[in-house]
Amino acid sequence: MKRLIAVLLMAVFGIGLAAQAQEEEPITQLITPPDLASFKLTLVANGFEHPLLVTHAGDGSGRIFIVEQTGRVWVLKDGEIGGSPFLDLSDRVNQSVTQGYSELGLLGLAFHPDFAENGMMYVSYNDRSTTSVVSRIQLAENNPNVGDRSTEQVLLTLRQPYDNHNGGHIAFGPDGYLYISFGDGGAAGDPLDSGQNPSDWYGSILRIDVDSGDPYAIPEDNPHASNPSFAREVWSYGLRNVWRFSFDRATGDLYLADVGQNEWEEVNFQSADSPGGENYGWSDYEASAPYAVGTVPPGMVYPVAEYRHSAGNCSVSGGFVYRGARLPQLKGVYFFGDFCSGQIWASWRDSAGVWQTAEAMNAGFQISAFGEDEAGELYVVNYDGEVYRIDPVE
Repeated sequence: MKRLIAVLLMAVFGIGLAAQAQEEEPITQLITPPDLASFKLTLVANGFEHPLLVTHAGDGSGRIFIVEQTGRVWVLKDGEIGGSPFLDLSDRVNQSVTQGYSELGLLGLAFHPDFAENGMMYVSYNDRSTTSVVSRIQLAENNPNVGDRSTEQVLLTLRQPYDNHNGGHIAFGPDGYLYISFGDGGAAGDPLDSGQNPSDWYGSILRIDVDSGDPYAIPEDNPHASNPSFAREVWSYGLRNVWRFSFDRATGDLYLADVGQNEWEEVNFQSADSPGGENYGWSDYEASAPYAVGTVPPGMVYPVAEYRHSAGNCSVSGGFVYRGARLPQLKGVYFFGDFCSGQIWASWRDSAGVWQTAEAMNAGFQISAFGEDEAGELYVVNYDGEVYRIDPVE
C-alpha cells in the first residue's frame, strides 16, 4: 500500500518518536502525552441543515465541502459559503430526517484522487425507498463549483431491511481504491446475524476499484477476492455500524469508529500494511466485552479505544489523526467524539507503542462528524448546523 510521507519531528514541544527516526518520518509514537488544553474550537460557518460531513477535494483549491443529510453539498472558501449548492440530490435522497430523527439521507462524499484532472466524485446516500446507493458524479464542464447531477452513474446498491445502521461513509485509501462502510442491517442486536457473515455486505467495509471494470472491479488483493464463500468486495467485517472512518494521511493507517449497542462505543485500528480480512467481533463482542456469545470469534481484532454509555454518551463519531501545521504538538493524535454528549477524546501510542486515550474537551453540541482540509487541519461538525475548526489557544 502506498504511503504518504509528511512532517518533521517537533521535539521542541516535548513530542517525539520512541525510536531513532529520520526527519521525514511521521510521528506515530509520543514520548510525552499531548497537551490537550492547547486547542479550542473556532466557528467557521453556520446555517446548514443537519450537516454530517466536512471534506476537501485535494485539488489545491483550498475549498472545503459541507454535506447536508437532506441531500445538498455546499462549498466553503475563504470563510464564504457559495450562494448555491455545489451539488443538490435532495429529490433523490431520503427526506425522513425532516420529520424527526433519522439515520437516512446523504451520508458520504469522496473525491477521486485525480479529481483535479478528471472531475469525478462519489456519493453515498439512501434513496426514497431507503436503499443504500453509491454512485459517481462528474464535475460540470464549465463550472468548477457545480457537480453535474445529470451524470450520476450508480455503482452499487444495498437493500436496507431496517431504517438504521446504514453506515454510508466512503473514502479513498492511499492505494487509490474506494472504501465503503455498511452497517449490520439495522434494528438491534444484529437480527440478521450479519456481523459474523462476510458473505454479504452488511456489517463490513468494502474495497473496490472504481478505475476498472463496469461499473467497478474487485482488487486482486482483496482478502476474499477468490473465495466463493465470501463477498469479494469485503475488506473487513464484524462491524455494527461504522460512523466515519479515516486514513492517516501520513502513514496510511485506517481508523474505524464503530457505534455500539447497549454499553460500549469503540475505535478500531488497521495498519497500512494489513492484507485485510480483519474481524472486529460484532455481534459476538461489543468492543472488548462479550455480547451475543461467550467465545471470541476467530481472528477477532480488539479496539484500540472504547468508552461506556455514561455521562450522556451514546454514539461514537469517528475523526482523524491530526497532521496539520497550526498545532504541531498534536501531530500523531487521533481525535474522535460522541454524538450525544459532545465529548471529544484523543488517542495516541506512547513510547512503548501502547494505546492511550484521554478526554480532551466537551464541544457542547451534538458531534455528527469531524473533517479535514487539504492542509491537514481538523474540523468538528455540529449537527444543529455549525462547522468549527480546531485552532490553537491564543
